[in-house]
Amino acid sequence: MKREISGEIKNLLSSAEQVLVVTHIGPDGDAIGSLTAVGVALRQLGKQATLACDDGVPSRFNFLPLTDYVQKGVNEKHQFDALIAVDCGDEMRMGQVFADQADPRPPLINIDHHITNTHFGAINLVEPQATSTAEILHRLFPQLGVQMTPDLATCLLTGIVTDTLGFRIVGVNPATLAAAGALMQAGADLSFIMQNALTVKPISTLQLYRTGLNNMKLEDDLLWTAISNREREAAGHLGAGSAGLVNMLADVDDVAIGMVLLEYNDGRVYVGFRCRPPFSVAELALNLGGGGHPLASGTTLKMPLAKAEALVVGMCKESIRTQQAMLPEDVVL
Repeated sequence: MKREISGEIKNLLSSAEQVLVVTHIGPDGDAIGSLTAVGVALRQLGKQATLACDDGVPSRFNFLPLTDYVQKGVNEKHQFDALIAVDCGDEMRMGQVFADQADPRPPLINIDHHITNTHFGAINLVEPQATSTAEILHRLFPQLGVQMTPDLATCLLTGIVTDTLGFRIVGVNPATLAAAGALMQAGADLSFIMQNALTVKPISTLQLYRTGLNNMKLEDDLLWTAISNREREAAGHLGAGSAGLVNMLADVDDVAIGMVLLEYNDGRVYVGFRCRPPFSVAELALNLGGGGHPLASGTTLKMPLAKAEALVVGMCKESIRTQQAMLPEDVVL
């Protein structure tokens, strides 16, 4: 982490009293863990922190501190001295909470780890090599004078655990494990976090899996499924994202890319992509107005499900063909 960037963040926050902290729509564990961690840190620094996310907090993260204070919207007339975006690849990912902020908007601090981040902040702390935004915050907080507490450690370890799928993704390195170890020493309970954030699922998740697996198709090394709004509601799945279904599809032998399309009642179609090396889905998502990582990315489309499926399936197959043609002959998939 460049000390000049952490110094800029410290200087901006030193004169700020009212701070708005935002994370991305359809939040995951890193989003909520980072959001609440920044809230805990700002309170420790004597700041008034307002935490916001368009879609609220998924129930499995209710064990984290400050989740009861996360708002789905913010009064447009509320004046803030600074805005911090965590785990957001671009301005659109901040959703309506950010869009509703009246001009002139406060200075924006962008803290993220997505390789597709557009550097939309006045200050950009973007580290694509980090496995999670929480891992970046773990390095940042000491430079801001924040003391590690059990509550803060729990927020950060939740972000690291969930974005690494329990330390199983490509990119986990000694620094990631060292950060996790330090957070455990500070009071975070790893087994509790693993169970609540990764293992235990509502029955609606299994019902979504059942529908998705019944609908799945395999063509040209692409394994995908499309779930209509009616099917999604019948399964009882109210949250954003596929609740891990897309990971299951990508982990099948001889599959280059796994994809899930989920339709919502407002006309949006969420599309999640996953793959394994040597393939990448980052450019695919970016070309569709989304973003993410080489092995995990996504986008949201405003069009009928059938049209979205036809569009994205075609793009996925073309991406697979292009990437396969570029592989050395001795690479075994």
